Amino acid sequence: MTATALAPPVTASGRVPPLAGLRQTFTMAWRSLVAVKHNPLELVDYSITPIMFVFLFTFVLGGQMAGSPEAYLKYALPGIIVQNTLFMTMYTAMALNTDLTKGVFDRLRSLPIARSAPLIGRITADLAKHVWALVLMIGLGLALGFRITGGFGGFLLGTLLVVVFAAAVSWCAVLIGMLAGDAEKVQAFAFTLIFPITFTSSAFVIVDTMPGWLQAWSDVNPVTHLSDAFRGLLLGGAVAEPVMWSLVWAAGIAVVFYPLAMRAYRAKV
Repeated sequence: MTATALAPPVTASGRVPPLAGLRQTFTMAWRSLVAVKHNPLELVDYSITPIMFVFLFTFVLGGQMAGSPEAYLKYALPGIIVQNTLFMTMYTAMALNTDLTKGVFDRLRSLPIARSAPLIGRITADLAKHVWALVLMIGLGLALGFRITGGFGGFLLGTLLVVVFAAAVSWCAVLIGMLAGDAEKVQAFAFTLIFPITFTSSAFVIVDTMPGWLQAWSDVNPVTHLSDAFRGLLLGGAVAEPVMWSLVWAAGIAVVFYPLAMRAYRAKV
């Protein structure tokens, strides 16, 4: 990636034309994607970790939770994918925080590029990585006996729904990445936030088995809605209500965190 590739002419006002800004965004997204081959640990995060989640939940908990690993996999795989997707959004926060502390944004600031290009490019690349991990986990699930009885259309719609939700949560991740002092603090905050949200949802267990006071929270938990919607789209069944609430939550998260994230980003870059 060269300065020439990132720096097309700017307008008289100093603004980058929209099409040029779009090209710069995709250039930055490609930069993030090709960087994976230089960072084997990131490849582990996006490939080995999802596989590990599927194996651990299926074969360690499956017999106890549903009588057999195969029966539990049918229920839990969509929830495992949702949990993994939420964890992966925090990689956006960690990557942005690392770029910020290492001065990457300082170098990019010297180029006549759209200020939003590095940020949107990073989010775009990470969403592509979400899709990779999701397809990998679905493929492993199929090998272990999971079946997509909702059809290929259900799979595509479910994938789209998960990506849309991940895009919304990414703005929360951006805010965390901009405000946290270092990547370790980002990681600590992510685990503290995501673990309780996912484990108090219908991602891994049926909500009716929880105590009444916990059911009240689980019924409105966004992870419950997303897990139920994704599960319903993959397996077939009534999905209108969980899909609707998943989109409502995604829109609400984006509306709240997008302006906060952009304000923090502009203050830093």
